[in-house]
Amino acid sequence: MLRRAFLGLVAGAAMVLPLVGLTAPQAAAADDVGALVVTLTYDDSRAAEFVDAVRQGVSIWNNAAPNVRIVRATPGTRANITVIADNGWPRANLGPVRPGGAVTVWMGRLAVQQGYNVVRIAAHELGHSLGLPDRRTGLCADLMSGSSAPVSCANAQPNATERAAVQRNYASGLAAQQAPGQAVMIVDAG
Repeated sequence: MLRRAFLGLVAGAAMVLPLVGLTAPQAAAADDVGALVVTLTYDDSRAAEFVDAVRQGVSIWNNAAPNVRIVRATPGTRANITVIADNGWPRANLGPVRPGGAVTVWMGRLAVQQGYNVVRIAAHELGHSLGLPDRRTGLCADLMSGSSAPVSCANAQPNATERAAVQRNYASGLAAQQAPGQAVMIVDAG
């Protein structure tokens, strides 16, 4: 009887998980074994010349934070993260975005014209979408130091503290649908 109830619970969970933007456990760090993965989608159809940099930024976060998986949205569907190229300074809505929620990343050309690394910009702005605020440390090793790091900084990898913060933001796996609300925009101008 207990075994039948358990199997029914597992089967029911397997039917519900895809509906809330979750996937089955994937390979994760040793301390995350068995964690559910929150799946978010992104739309780069308006990212213009930044499409490759955005894809690299997505790959960086997919490797750095096993609790969240970012995948390209199917054309015509609503995405959780919309990436837009514009002539301003890079900026993004502060997350953490959840399944059912939506944030925007603006890949501003102004920073690129000033010499900032485009992949670092993409990874940094996606970090905002995943819930990381700016930390103006001036250190190239800190992805979220943004434009306070030297223009020559090409490090696009989040440090251990940044990775751990995103892991915590999505640790429950059963991340609730995002409630509608006022989005906070982070502008990364130096």
